[in-house]
Formats: sequence, C-alpha cells, structure tokens
Amino acid sequence: METQLLREAEVSRFDNMALRACGLIIFRKIKSGIPACNMNDIEFLLLQTSYGIHHWTPPKGHVDPGEDDLTTALRETEEEAGLNSSQFNIVDGFRKELNYNVNEKPKTVIYWLAELKDFNTEVKLSDEHQDFRWLSLPEACKYAGYKDLQDTLKEANEFLHSRSG
Repeated sequence: METQLLREAEVSRFDNMALRACGLIIFRKIKSGIPACNMNDIEFLLLQTSYGIHHWTPPKGHVDPGEDDLTTALRETEEEAGLNSSQFNIVDGFRKELNYNVNEKPKTVIYWLAELKDFNTEVKLSDEHQDFRWLSLPEACKYAGYKDLQDTLKEANEFLHSRSG
C-alpha cells in the first residue's frame, strides 16, 4: 500500500513538472568528402512516430532522472534510430532549444547537430517509429509540420553552410 502511494505521488509530481527532451538532428552529405555548398548537398534524418498523429521529427526523447541533456540525445538516437555515437560526429557550435506546450504543459526540446560518418549507415527503427526518411531541407520542412522544427532545420542548414563557405 505504501509503495503504491509513493508511486502515485511520484506520477503526480511528474505530471506537474515541465517536460524535457533532447535529440540530435542527424545529417549526411550526399557527396562524401566535399563541403556542403547548397541546401541540396545534405539530407536530414526524420523519423515518423508510430503513435498519435504519426508526426516526423529527428530522434529525441525524455531526459531520465540524473541524466544530462547530451547523454539523453545520444541514448535516444541509439534507441530510436539504431545509430550510436561511433557512427556520427557532433558538430561544434550548434545547440537549439525549443519551448512549447504539450497538453497545456510546458515542454523544452534541445537539439544538437550531428554528421553521419558513412552515407550508407543503416537506420534501425525502434517500435516507437514506423518509418524514416533522408530528406533535403525543403522536403524535411514539409515533413516536419511544426514551424519551430522547420525553423530549427533551416538554422542547422544555414549553420552548416556558413562553416563550409
């Protein structure tokens, strides 16, 4: 009985907390070894959820208790897309924080940018997702649906091109 009350209190406390999630915007260069010169030289990875409205997002998920944000992003990317940190490089200098409400509760999502090392690396979806796509920026923005995610993808693209220019 006491254990049940503790669980209910913990769930209730969690329900009142702001939600926090972290993930990686994974991209790959279409032509290996060549700097990305225009928006069609890279593709972004988006995953389609197998729940709700089946929206498309980069791999991301909730922060576990005691876990730091980047560790969450790395863990979620491996869990949701089957990509581990040896298969990509985190791009220095890009970190984007989105803030919005979900079911009338504040949610923060933090994204880092990561480049896939090998164009042909296989994506392995978890049960949380039913499909994935490698998409050019315009396509990714169409799939993304939400303006803040579209803006984030555009910012990531601009950031990459400012570095290669």
